[in-house]
Amino acid sequence: MSKTIAGFSKLNKSEKIDWIVNTYFSNKDIAKSILKQYWNTNEKLQQLHDEFIENTITNYYLPLGVAPNFLINDKLHTIPMAIEESSVVAAASKAAKFWLERGGFKTSVISTTKIGQVHFMYNGDFDKLVQFFNSVKPKLIEDTNTITANMRKRGGGILDIELRDKTEDISGYYQLHASFETLDAMGANFINSCLEQFAKTFKTEAFNFELFSDEEKQIDIVMSILSNYVPDCLVRAEVNCHVDDLVENNTISGKAFAEKFVQAVTIAEKEPYRAVTHNKGIMNGIDAVILATGNDFRAIEAGVHAYAARNGQYSSLTHAKIENDIFSFWIEIPLALGTVGGLTGLHPLVKLSLELLGKPSAKELMQIVAVAGLAQNFAALRSLTTTGIQQGHMKMHLMNILNQFEASDIEKITLTEHFKNNTVSHSAVVEALHKLRS
Repeated sequence: MSKTIAGFSKLNKSEKIDWIVNTYFSNKDIAKSILKQYWNTNEKLQQLHDEFIENTITNYYLPLGVAPNFLINDKLHTIPMAIEESSVVAAASKAAKFWLERGGFKTSVISTTKIGQVHFMYNGDFDKLVQFFNSVKPKLIEDTNTITANMRKRGGGILDIELRDKTEDISGYYQLHASFETLDAMGANFINSCLEQFAKTFKTEAFNFELFSDEEKQIDIVMSILSNYVPDCLVRAEVNCHVDDLVENNTISGKAFAEKFVQAVTIAEKEPYRAVTHNKGIMNGIDAVILATGNDFRAIEAGVHAYAARNGQYSSLTHAKIENDIFSFWIEIPLALGTVGGLTGLHPLVKLSLELLGKPSAKELMQIVAVAGLAQNFAALRSLTTTGIQQGHMKMHLMNILNQFEASDIEKITLTEHFKNNTVSHSAVVEALHKLRS
């Protein structure tokens, strides 16, 4: 059967599934059964999920867990985390408990400015373009009044618009570089609507600008779009304690642990190969909370990694130091988040997650998310510089291996007990399971 199809989007869900199953799968009954078993039995809820995206055929579930005992600015939080990777929630919880007994996490929002740009081509006199921009700038803002009215009532809106000359990079290339405050909304639709109106007004008014020649009036708008790079939408999270307070057992002194920890962070600051994995661990915590709260983790990832390379080399997002025997560990990270709009008011589990967090504002959520990333990084570095990462990770991965081989409940109990005192590896688990079944 041909794998091309016309009018696929017009088929209902059952018809879409029938075509996919008949075209791609050898065991059609099993394929159809798997797709249908993830449908929600609540028809209204399933319809809601079906309408989130196009061509929906089923739901794709991720576990939603919680990490308790996070003391943030002297307030306790239990943080929701949606993620499939074993040990992430456990590591966050362990770090939360560790710092709960040492004063908790301190956070602050540095700035909340978001950016959008109108990209355009102009082949004419630059001084004339500057004069035109200065004359039309008030009208650019005025023509968005209907779009920005509600946002302005709440204290947000357009902060500024700049003309930027980018002709050194591309001949004839300029930008309208606009900054926005979107408060508790992530603001993508708001920003893009403003930008498209800027472009329309800019192009229309150019035809009426008397200093432009006929050729100069032909401004070519290439595109109008927000930027997910938000270096001025920054939040800071940190932990501090005396080095002696870092001791949990007698295997290593607090000062020795602190020094080794700082060395590990310094390596990530200087070595890109290490920095990528280091920051990936941070994003384990951040993405899990982003997903649980209905925000756009792809936008966050893109902006965060661009920020990590802002000085010309990819580097660590976290930093650590020891001064006067005080250990400090912190992160400054760009997070453009929202707690209204999008999925935040639609997805039942997103609403539940936000209520679990005390219905935070966007600024409060920024701080919670930054803490999740810092805690995750602390837990990872603590393992790396002491016992090694695999000891804890493979113990958490044990259940995945057992499920892969369809272990019974009795087998799981027996082997979980066995591996409390034995090293977990895939081959070791397979061997132990084989012996148990023999």
